Amino acid sequence: MEGREMGNRSSAWLNETAIGINNLKEVHQKIRVLNLNARIEKQPTVVDETSQSVLKYRTPNFRVSATIELAPMTEQQKWKVGWIQACTDMMFHNTYGDEGYTSWEFPELTSGQQSMISDCDGHHYPWYGSRNETVVFEGPCKMYQSATIAMNDNFHPHVTWRNPSNRNQAEPNLTHIIRDQSFYVWLVAWNMTTQNAYILKTVRWNMKLEINVDPKKALGSRAKLVTSVVPKQPTVLENNIPIPRCSLMPPNANSAQMLVWRPRLGEAQCIIPPVWKKEVPVEEQVVRFDSKLCKL
Repeated sequence: MEGREMGNRSSAWLNETAIGINNLKEVHQKIRVLNLNARIEKQPTVVDETSQSVLKYRTPNFRVSATIELAPMTEQQKWKVGWIQACTDMMFHNTYGDEGYTSWEFPELTSGQQSMISDCDGHHYPWYGSRNETVVFEGPCKMYQSATIAMNDNFHPHVTWRNPSNRNQAEPNLTHIIRDQSFYVWLVAWNMTTQNAYILKTVRWNMKLEINVDPKKALGSRAKLVTSVVPKQPTVLENNIPIPRCSLMPPNANSAQMLVWRPRLGEAQCIIPPVWKKEVPVEEQVVRFDSKLCKL
């Protein structure tokens, strides 16, 4: 990333911060984070060449979990604790010989309009998920309450053997795949009664993979994983990172991504546009979201 672009994103990040570094002394007296564990499975990316039309691969899972313990509450309060994830950078290029490459992109990031993009499930903004990923505690309660919340993420895309921008391409001509994607994951406690949110922990992780492809070889022996079989492990940061507002709001990564063909010669061409429609009201595209938290 160029220095100028990084600087612009940093400024935007500071200007749009929604959940900052609050004084956690009071909340730490109420909420304890126990047994936090963040890891990426120590196994290689699995490449699947069984299809005549696409190459498939599956990366090892990123997993993070923590046990949350809430102290007794004398007041009638409701706390929601869960994981929020945002993508900060993505390079996902599939090269087809000397013709050019396809690129999965987020217009919000490539344009510099946003510093990050939400990576929630698309149904329960801003949380990564709504099952094992969040928990709600309610008071008054005379006893300690506890629960373990967890999330996992990995990549399992399909990449066409043939240049998708050329309908006349008969022979396979995919030669190279590279993907480098980075994320922040926050463990957030939200007091739904007072509308205050607190960052309990911040995790940083990255997944990078590279695959060389010889399209002239027989199906089943074309692809070779270049990346190390041992993935880089996540980092639990000593100091929390603020959450920018864009990481809480639609669109999420899956609905915002678009596939662009970037030829060696000529102009770029959009092959698959984003699912997210800016002109359509949010309520018609999002099933459910914690609107009060998103507006903090």
